Amino acid sequence: MESGLLGLARRGSVPLPQRPRAGGGENLSSRHFEGMLATLNRVSAKVLLQSRFPLAIAAGLLLAAAFPNLGVSGLAWIAPGLMLAAALGRSAGESFRLGYAAGLAHYLASLSWLLRIPVADFPVLGWVALSAFLALLPALWVWLSIHLAHSLTDRGQAGETWQAATKTLASQSWLQRIRWSLICAALWVGLEMLISRLFGGFPWNLLGASQFRLVPLIQLASLTGIQGLSFLMVWMSVSLLNAGVSILGRPDYRSVWAREIILPMAAMGAVYILGFRHLTRASDSGEEIRATLVQPSIPQTLIWNSENDTRRFGDLVRLTNQALTNATDLLIWPESAIPRMLRYDAQTLQAVTNLARTHGVWMIIGSDDAEPRQSPAGLQGTDYFNASFLIAPDGQIAGRYCKRNLVIFGEYIPLVRWLPFVKWFTPIQDGFTPGDRVVPFDLGGPGWHARTASLICFEDTFPALGRESAAADTDFLVNLTNDGWFGNTAGPYQHFAQARLRAVEEGLPLVRAANTGLSAVVDGYGRVLQ
Repeated sequence: MESGLLGLARRGSVPLPQRPRAGGGENLSSRHFEGMLATLNRVSAKVLLQSRFPLAIAAGLLLAAAFPNLGVSGLAWIAPGLMLAAALGRSAGESFRLGYAAGLAHYLASLSWLLRIPVADFPVLGWVALSAFLALLPALWVWLSIHLAHSLTDRGQAGETWQAATKTLASQSWLQRIRWSLICAALWVGLEMLISRLFGGFPWNLLGASQFRLVPLIQLASLTGIQGLSFLMVWMSVSLLNAGVSILGRPDYRSVWAREIILPMAAMGAVYILGFRHLTRASDSGEEIRATLVQPSIPQTLIWNSENDTRRFGDLVRLTNQALTNATDLLIWPESAIPRMLRYDAQTLQAVTNLARTHGVWMIIGSDDAEPRQSPAGLQGTDYFNASFLIAPDGQIAGRYCKRNLVIFGEYIPLVRWLPFVKWFTPIQDGFTPGDRVVPFDLGGPGWHARTASLICFEDTFPALGRESAAADTDFLVNLTNDGWFGNTAGPYQHFAQARLRAVEEGLPLVRAANTGLSAVVDGYGRVLQ
């Protein structure tokens, strides 16, 4: 019976009762609202699909995933091309904004370990401010590269749809696209070099460092530095973009994509072949010395708490005595291992010199240091240094190196003379003074001699500092660092990845002693020995 009534209702023979309504205009209003909502949904979906920003942000996140801890190194070969893909056909301003969105996503993700710094309020501020500054690098690169793409042809213009922009690029000659990809790679390298120097520099996670596990590939750094790796990767990435554009723009041509990537593929193949040959010729000939590294694993909060100085230094000495039951030539303590200044605290100096004399070993240790300063105006003051010391087996201080490149907001405050209030927003109130030169450490014993140079903290991320420290007669490099700021996050692993590139660039072993993080011995080919 029910089905029959419904059937009649559809034919209109029997009117069905309607639910009473509160007002005569409600039905019309609700339909109007639903129509507006449907229209809004359609417009929002269209805007989202046409927006380039999701693609740009995805490119930045893929680039972040290429570095530790995820460390999917192949993503670094794709991300730069995706950044450009997001900006094809856009105006100069929008290209810059898209590149900035990609860069901001990349740095916020890859530098998220900054949030672990044990300082109230500063981590979020520092994380956002540093990421916002570094994001200018990909923003400038995308802007310049897209501007260059527009200049390739009179028909290319800002404001094109993505489909039109790809057709425009595909219509250009193969040589024009090759030239564009090479110039894009050169621009990336130039901007990496700029960010490595601007305001003291922060060359963290340069593109080539993402390939630290591919030992044959990174041998290129021994010839070109890390910038050669970055150049090759961006060249390949932009060439992959050109290959995709060629497929979409000229689908009737078979294998049109192959010619776009043949040159960078050939270059990458040559790099691998030469890298393998370089590794097979590796020789272990030469003198060997025995080195002992002590990693005390002191949390940063304890380092800042002077009440624990005596206990933590006692723990360090006990660990050292246990390690020195094995014969060794060189004992290394990391940065921040000594709570008080070596030269100005009698008990610390006595303990260190007794260790050296008792065991007959050379020591390289990290310690703060100070010297009186007198300004030209006659005012007196004190310069403080983050230093490493060489202690001879007879207990004498045989050398001192002062860190040359200080950590911004961690060891020095920029513009503090003119903007003194800035120091209240940082984890430090006073800063260190930078050193002004490389100081080689000479050590030796019966039948052996060695020369080394120190890199303190994140100085091992600077290619230029590595070159300056590696003189012709340097036998190995030493890095003293304290990654206790960041806990068990991606920070220490990213730091170690970059340190391995310095060993490859200079062709020298790197002995790395960390307070927390990764202590290791790396050979001159970037391979971790221990």
